[in-house]
Amino acid sequence: MHRCLELARMGAGSVAPNPMVGAVLVYEHRIIGEGYHRQYGGPHAEVNCIDSVQAEDLPLIPLSTLYVSLEPCAHFGKTPPCSDLIIRNKIPKVVVGCRDPFPEVDGKGIEKLRRAGVEVICGVLEQACHDLNRRFFTFVTARRPYIILKWAQTANGCIAGDGGDRLLISNDYTNRLVHQWRSEEAAILVGTDTALQDDPSLTNRLWTGNSPVRMVIDRNLRLPVSLKLFDQQQRTIVINTIKAEEGKNLSYHKIPAEADSIESLLAIAVGENLQSILVEGGTALLQSFIDKGLWDEARVITNPLLTITKGLPSPVLKEYLPIQTEKIGTDTLSIYTKIQHPASSIQHPAPSIQ
Repeated sequence: MHRCLELARMGAGSVAPNPMVGAVLVYEHRIIGEGYHRQYGGPHAEVNCIDSVQAEDLPLIPLSTLYVSLEPCAHFGKTPPCSDLIIRNKIPKVVVGCRDPFPEVDGKGIEKLRRAGVEVICGVLEQACHDLNRRFFTFVTARRPYIILKWAQTANGCIAGDGGDRLLISNDYTNRLVHQWRSEEAAILVGTDTALQDDPSLTNRLWTGNSPVRMVIDRNLRLPVSLKLFDQQQRTIVINTIKAEEGKNLSYHKIPAEADSIESLLAIAVGENLQSILVEGGTALLQSFIDKGLWDEARVITNPLLTITKGLPSPVLKEYLPIQTEKIGTDTLSIYTKIQHPASSIQHPAPSIQ
């Protein structure tokens, strides 16, 4: 199952809104096939695993055990059901990391296998399998994207200079890491002031992989179209109260003037099948997510060598648990997770996942 998880991670940034899944086929302690879900809409892990078996080992498939990090699907989506594939190949035993909460699956794959006489063992490295797909689980069960807050701060807890002036806080290594994070998430979000003051591109330029969908809250359309956000090089969604306009790479989503910006944004993200959002600022926007309890993870980069006399204070986390701290060059990366409560889930229509 550890190998399943290693394989599954190789699909990061390419399979959303589907989950990352790895599969390994074992005959008498020897791996004869392995695979993972490589691309959204493409073959699932089980298909790639079975297809990888060499010709001389094909007769061993009905004598082998299949390990898979997530319950095999039981429905027709963009691909046929993997549970049918397992049954057709007469695989006698399947070991499942964790159950799939997606309503079209959610135990149905396990049930179909057992009805066909397949021995199914569940819950092996269950927490690790769940954690790997925490974005997918949040999207399906809470009906909202997985929210990651990110900011860089000085040693004395400032996120920007006096008057909101931009500060170069993080080093080259953490800058590159931030671009890796961008490649792993479905969307990236900033507020009006950050877009106006920093004119960020919000694209992945320092890492391999995709760039996220750019989202900006600009309720009154104050942002000039000369900003990099509007270069149409990457899909951009503008949440506003003025107009609705759909373009190839630039869309305006109109919300009611009395509507809450964040709740509206999350509903739009669900409708767009955006499974995760990296929130990059500014302070007011980050603090709004914190105050509403609508966040899952916070990644804070601190430069312990930089102190300023006047500056904009960093956001203040509430109800959190520290889960990781590491030095990256001269910077310190601290990662926190939110203590979850049922009230932190805003219910939107169920996402569509295939």
